[in-house]
Amino acid sequence: MDCSERNSVAHLSNGSRRRILICGYYGEHNLGDDALLAVLLSQIQGQWIPVITANDQKAVEALAPGSETVNRRSLKSVLTALRNVDALVLGGGSLLQDATSTRSLMYYIILIWCAKSLQKPVFLWGQGLGPLKRRISRLLVRTTLKTLSSVTWRDPGAMKQAIEWKLKVPMKMGPDPVWTHPAPTWRSGKSLVVCWRPTPLLNHKGWLKLVNALSRLSEMHDCHVIWLAFHAHQDSDLFHHLSQENIVPSNLEKRSSTVTAESIRQVQKLFSQSKMVIAMRLHALILAAVGGVPTSALSYDPKVKAAAELSSILCTELSNAISEEELIDQWSIAMQKPLDGSNINTLTNEAKVHSLILNEKLQELTI
Repeated sequence: MDCSERNSVAHLSNGSRRRILICGYYGEHNLGDDALLAVLLSQIQGQWIPVITANDQKAVEALAPGSETVNRRSLKSVLTALRNVDALVLGGGSLLQDATSTRSLMYYIILIWCAKSLQKPVFLWGQGLGPLKRRISRLLVRTTLKTLSSVTWRDPGAMKQAIEWKLKVPMKMGPDPVWTHPAPTWRSGKSLVVCWRPTPLLNHKGWLKLVNALSRLSEMHDCHVIWLAFHAHQDSDLFHHLSQENIVPSNLEKRSSTVTAESIRQVQKLFSQSKMVIAMRLHALILAAVGGVPTSALSYDPKVKAAAELSSILCTELSNAISEEELIDQWSIAMQKPLDGSNINTLTNEAKVHSLILNEKLQELTI
């Protein structure tokens, strides 16, 4: 720890309360980010008081009773909060990317540089890296990463890029932190749970193949189909939209119901009582797999494919041409194939590296 970091937390030695600003895509009604936040809060040791950036602050306060929140969509409010904490943590996901927007990337870049100007240590916890489509984005991120106190990456691609950039920052890599989330035991059931999202990788013809395969599978195994909206805003209208586009066969429509994810406990109960989960959403895949639920993946993003490969889950890349027959075969095999419990346990143990490194660095601040 350098002198500036020691100075920024020197007041802690007199016994004052310690505060940490946790910044991420929280309170946006995306259950994956809720899961990341729940894991992060459960892993922080010591008497740190979390101050959490959140859009829907009531939703985050319900997830983390007693925590403080600040409006994540007001950079001014977040920067004000930053002045009154002892460290900044960028918690989970892939925050340093420009696929969503350059504005989103600049938000985190500005926050990191302001933290450093205030002599606050900055930690990246369980992060992905990219995609970074623009040259200026790559330059900004590369320069910014050099200022950090420590980083834990969630995938080999991010680690590889950081090594290629020759970053002289303490770095470790482990599976996504949500692999450490506890899960109820799978009991099996009669429902197929699909956690799908809108994606430009599928046109009308692509969606038609995907939905027809689902319809045929549900008939073959006499299953009810639950369309689970993992992201309340992005996913909740998907089934209705596909029906309006005459993509959903009438027999599948009769077998289907829609559910909006409201809590991790609700979703894990749904998974544990299902016959199988077919997931596009990364953290739907992980929360199902960690409970031993038969799972198959549809990859719209390299992070989904990477998680599927780590856990030996059958996966179809949506960037490739898809076949109804191949999908049905894959899903049927996955339905009958129990996940390798020892492999899942290995991922759970390896994912603990994120908490180990973060707590090690936070402990240094109190010495």
